[in-house]
Amino acid sequence: MSKKVIREIKLVAASLAAASLTLGILLVPSAVHATDFAAMAVETSSSQTIAASDYDGAFATAPMPDLKVTVSQTDNLTSQGIVVSWTGGKNSIRPSNGGGENFMQIFQCWGEDPNHPGRPDRTTCQYGGYGAPASARVGQSEVSQLNSRDLQYTKISDSGALKPYTSIPFKSATGETIWDLSRDQNGKIVYASKFVSMDTNQFYSSYTTNEIDWAGSDSSGAGSSKFEVQTAAESPGLGCGNQQKANGKVIGQPCWLVVLPRGTHDNGRKDISSSGLFWDAWQHAIAFKMGFTPIGFHCQIGVAEQQVQGSELVNQAFSSWQPSLCGGSVKQSFVLSNAYDGDAIQAAATSTQEPILSVTTGAADGVDDGNMIYSATAVAGVSVSFAIDRILTQSVHVPDDVAARSGRAFEKLKLTPTLLAKLLTSSYKSSIPVGVSSSYLKNNPQDLIADPEFKSVNSDQGDWKYMSISGTSVSDALMPSSRSLLAQLVWKYIMADKNAAAFMSGKPDHWGMVVNPWYSTSSKVNPTGAGLILPAVTFPKSDPVEKPDTSSQANGSGAINLVTWRPYLPDFTTGAADVLRGQSLILGGWNPVSTPPAYGKPGKNSPGTQATIGLTVTPAAKLYQNIQVSLLNPAGKFVAPDQKSLEAAERAMTTSAKNSQIVEFDFQSSQAKAAQDAYPLTAPIYVGVNTKISDSSKLVSFANMLDFITKAGQISGESRGQLPAGYAPLDSQLLSQARASIAKIRAAASSAGSDLVPVPVPEPSQKPEKVVGAGITPRDPSIVPSSLTVPYASVIFICALTFYVLLRRRKVT
Repeated sequence: MSKKVIREIKLVAASLAAASLTLGILLVPSAVHATDFAAMAVETSSSQTIAASDYDGAFATAPMPDLKVTVSQTDNLTSQGIVVSWTGGKNSIRPSNGGGENFMQIFQCWGEDPNHPGRPDRTTCQYGGYGAPASARVGQSEVSQLNSRDLQYTKISDSGALKPYTSIPFKSATGETIWDLSRDQNGKIVYASKFVSMDTNQFYSSYTTNEIDWAGSDSSGAGSSKFEVQTAAESPGLGCGNQQKANGKVIGQPCWLVVLPRGTHDNGRKDISSSGLFWDAWQHAIAFKMGFTPIGFHCQIGVAEQQVQGSELVNQAFSSWQPSLCGGSVKQSFVLSNAYDGDAIQAAATSTQEPILSVTTGAADGVDDGNMIYSATAVAGVSVSFAIDRILTQSVHVPDDVAARSGRAFEKLKLTPTLLAKLLTSSYKSSIPVGVSSSYLKNNPQDLIADPEFKSVNSDQGDWKYMSISGTSVSDALMPSSRSLLAQLVWKYIMADKNAAAFMSGKPDHWGMVVNPWYSTSSKVNPTGAGLILPAVTFPKSDPVEKPDTSSQANGSGAINLVTWRPYLPDFTTGAADVLRGQSLILGGWNPVSTPPAYGKPGKNSPGTQATIGLTVTPAAKLYQNIQVSLLNPAGKFVAPDQKSLEAAERAMTTSAKNSQIVEFDFQSSQAKAAQDAYPLTAPIYVGVNTKISDSSKLVSFANMLDFITKAGQISGESRGQLPAGYAPLDSQLLSQARASIAKIRAAASSAGSDLVPVPVPEPSQKPEKVVGAGITPRDPSIVPSSLTVPYASVIFICALTFYVLLRRRKVT
């Protein structure tokens, strides 16, 4: 080859390199951003802090001038929990009447005040659902107590015999308005012609509102509260997350989070009893602009849908991965349908014409999966979550330091396998419906908190002995009704422990408590004559106890069994949401005048009075800001789930005896017994692919999907395409196995004659691209254009040609 030819080749190569580098700097394309939706991804942390001194519209009269409020996440939000914390408040006093003193109210609003840009409009706030003192939308005042800003919402009596009545309307994001006042043809404010409730209506009520009407500070003025973020799916009146266009991009409708400090008295009053939406209180509100993920994400038109069935443990990961899987080398919209793992595997293994991907957390019994290739995607687990607040006893003297923590949530709780078994078997007396005999539970405690074993295990937390926490909500755990290998994992954990297994067979624990006989694994103890077969793939409510139907009698009620007394959850994820809400699902009162007569809907407890325990999964627990129980692992240590403990369990997993492609955390293995930091209810998540499907091009698409998941999809973070909190990425062993599985799927596609060329997914960077999100306080920035709108191949050709000419001219000169 001549020197001239070699020189030309070098010039071309240098031109291409220079063009690529230049475009990389200018456009910053990301390997994981494949659609316009992905251009709205957000930074890994969007926590914000606002000081009253920087935001309060009437700072001179601020009730807490040193207040600084921090919100844990303000962007990329969905239906989830966040943490609101603050310093610079004042020591709170619980209400005996009125609203108390020096507390916070927290709620969501959807609209911006046209007269005060960068601040929310109080008429768009979901507030007043409880209708209690200091937290209603309405109230009566003396004329001297009225602020002129409230007159537009106030009816003043013509005779002066009645106090002026003020009602702040709710303007829904749907365009409707809830107001029990109206204006007549002359513009005068009068009462509405039809009855309108300002605390119970189609948009919110005490059962559905997410507002926090009272959150206190300690003696230092610091405090915190979890808050349930609602999207348009939970609250259509707020509309948060509804799809909108901004600069040609699809975003979720932003909303506002309002933290309203309430001091010691309202205008002209001696206490706090007026609505927080009345102007004298409202002007001190601190508000955060909140960005939402668009609801109802869809891939671009023309992208094929692919069915995915199986464990819900993968749901949040797929929600994050989906925008990136819509484009690139995958071009698939994955439609998840949660089902029992075994059914999902069977469906995938037998469906060749309509390919189905299965998701499983282990090897299932009784399925023929000989054609299936399994690839691990991530690791997560089953969680026992709780929301139990300090409710002090009145029967003994409570130390001052304990009393100072009144109403604050417990942050630690430990359970042994035996204690968990008790919560799943209706073995505490309070788990049995009121009105029927529980004598067969002998001398069992009323609930978990009264159990001597619980007191012994949690003796390092001295506050428990000063609490007055009791009843149905702490006598068993909220649990899902669906079948799953996750349920089987819980029962395996219980039955692997010798003390728990003995308890399940009917042997009393060290304090004399016995299992509810209807759940006993012993045929001699179980009244059915056959022992409960464990591990099961469900959480059975085996006790047939029932309170008789007495509805035909005066003051009677309908029948109650275990399911009506303590209903099942539809899935594990709902358990996390209910724990965040303090929703214990205790049966409401009997309403004989409803049509038909029925029990009322159970209410929820506000922060400071919560007592709920529920089964969920670790990603949902993280999403909804649950506090998670520390469980006793096979190494004899109490461990709570987090990324570190999930990874420790992952390293201790061994190959399943049922399927050599799958690993599991075997409680009896030497590896598990040596893993002191491992969380015991950890499970790998596998995607199963049938290599005998008729459409071999699908196999290439599936391999590309798994290629993305095992590379870019393994970065932990909040941005789309990343692995959400509550998951652990694959370790080297599982990653190696996954890569081998992907190679087998590609080989199957090749042998079946697919002519598609697989496009490799680049290895991920540990520093994900920072892209502007939908909502930033106090105003939205301009949205950066996506690099994907540029015809990249054309531009790089033009750039390369330009550099070639310049370099060649330089050589010549």
